[in-house]
Amino acid sequence: MSSILPDTPAFETPVYGTVFAQRAAVVRRLKEGDQLILVPDPPGVDEPSVWVHAPGGDVVGHLSPDVNRWMAPRMLGGARYGASVRSVGEPDTASWKRLVITVRKVNREP
Repeated sequence: MSSILPDTPAFETPVYGTVFAQRAAVVRRLKEGDQLILVPDPPGVDEPSVWVHAPGGDVVGHLSPDVNRWMAPRMLGGARYGASVRSVGEPDTASWKRLVITVRKVNREP
């Protein structure tokens, strides 16, 4: 279970799923401070995820299920979050720890 509470205005979290498809190549292009785009699954998905996209739109991965559980519904309800690269680990770093991002809430929910 995540220790990140739903009303936390800023937090650091790893990005999951960075090894699928060509995502590892996208991760290698990222550097600390790069801005990222967060996009929730559309309404109607049983267990929606929040997807992390690099500048230009390439998919990097998704947030953890524990964070997705509260963040995706909030985003679908109008909350907006920004993200940036906190750190990028070496290729031999465990995939679920390779990319760590900082997430910040940028508005209040309507």
